[in-house]
Amino acid sequence: MTKLHLELTGVEMAFDTPKGSFIALDNINLKIKKGEFVSLIGHSGCGKSTVLNIVAGLLQATKGGCILDGHEINSPGPERAVVFQNHALMPWLTVYENVELAVQQVFRKTMEKQERQDWIQHNLELVNMAHAANKRPGEISGGMAQRVGIARALAMKPSVLLMDEPFGALDALTRAQLQDSLMDIQQDLNNTVIMITHDVDEAVLLSDRIIMMTNGPAAAVGEDLYIDLQRPRNRVALANDPTYVRYRQEVLKFLYEKQRKLESIAPRRANKAAEASTERNTGITARF
Repeated sequence: MTKLHLELTGVEMAFDTPKGSFIALDNINLKIKKGEFVSLIGHSGCGKSTVLNIVAGLLQATKGGCILDGHEINSPGPERAVVFQNHALMPWLTVYENVELAVQQVFRKTMEKQERQDWIQHNLELVNMAHAANKRPGEISGGMAQRVGIARALAMKPSVLLMDEPFGALDALTRAQLQDSLMDIQQDLNNTVIMITHDVDEAVLLSDRIIMMTNGPAAAVGEDLYIDLQRPRNRVALANDPTYVRYRQEVLKFLYEKQRKLESIAPRRANKAAEASTERNTGITARF
């Protein structure tokens, strides 16, 4: 993992609202290497999904931009596949047909029919869903449907896999099983993964890096934590591992202690900026 793969530089995202411009993101800078597993974590409303949507090409940054393998991202593309919290499968199609839909879109001109069929089967086998190929989403569990969503994304052969809380709606046992499957698949395929999560344990278990976001508005990267834990990782063995526990504590400390300090500093900065503006406009000097 040495090659720079994905870069966000000076990214700002502003949205027009009835009350004026709302700055969601402020000066986001990230450099991600090929094959890295990066988690975005932070409180609700801190702009994690906005970052993901900019990388996906679903949003265009107000300032700055995103570069993937030397090319600017300004629209969606098959080299970036998205897995949402809700699997978003077509309910009238079978499991096989849902994956086939993505394969047809990307490879209908470059793969022969038999090759496409073999590729669909391969990706269903990757997520242990080949046995349910002829079932429809309403006939399988939520965890199984999410596996199909992952298979559909992987079938596009993306260099970047974007995941927006992919396991958030699942029960604890199913979530653990899918986390283990994702670790195995990512190690085999060497995809770059960017995942949004609210789960600290999930972030530490899965990630090479954890990007901790400050609260919005004008959310920014608060801390960038590298996770130096040997792979493959075993959740049971790591439970009492001192290094794992230390990383977990660092994330929790940021979310529930450092973040409060940042929030208390922000209003003071805003007040100082307002007072400085008043100085310029009125000539009155304030002392601090």
